Amino acid sequence: MPHAEMTTSRLEAFSDGVIAVVVTIMVLEMHAPAQPTWPALLKVAPIFLSYGMSFLVVAIMWVNHHHMINGVREVSARLLWANLNLLFWMSLVPFVTDYLGKNYQVPLAVAFYGLDLGMCGMGFHLLRLELARQHRSDPALSAHHTAMLRKNFFSFTIYFLSVPLAYVSIYASFFIFVLVPAIYFLPEKALAGDE
Repeated sequence: MPHAEMTTSRLEAFSDGVIAVVVTIMVLEMHAPAQPTWPALLKVAPIFLSYGMSFLVVAIMWVNHHHMINGVREVSARLLWANLNLLFWMSLVPFVTDYLGKNYQVPLAVAFYGLDLGMCGMGFHLLRLELARQHRSDPALSAHHTAMLRKNFFSFTIYFLSVPLAYVSIYASFFIFVLVPAIYFLPEKALAGDE
């Protein structure tokens, strides 16, 4: 196996490990209610809902990250730092998920959740910029990256919009938290080198 491929494999393995830890910490933050009753279950429903929403978001990030890393041509210092930046913000998802689940009616908790997801989105944008730089000589891949950069920009922009919106209407912020993952479920054309 060539050295470059081994480095890409190590990058993906490290990233997968961090993302697996993120999901594990999220589930460990959940605790069953002491009483086996419906009212007790309803009290912890917001925690389960915030976990479910965050699990979906992290799953979408993992799938997109996998596709991006498979398109890497050179594991440069810029790419490594962009990847670490993304993983840093993803590592905070368990904290903001737990905070939101326990304080889902508090604008500050909703705003922190939106802020972290916005920073994750920006992290993806920076990683995609580096990938686009590596593929600038390929017209088809360049066009694909341009389209994805627009999508990333839209996503992190509306996530950031959810921060001040939380102080106006937490429901508007929750709508954004559902909207962005829904956008990423739309089918995309797979390209060679980014599959």
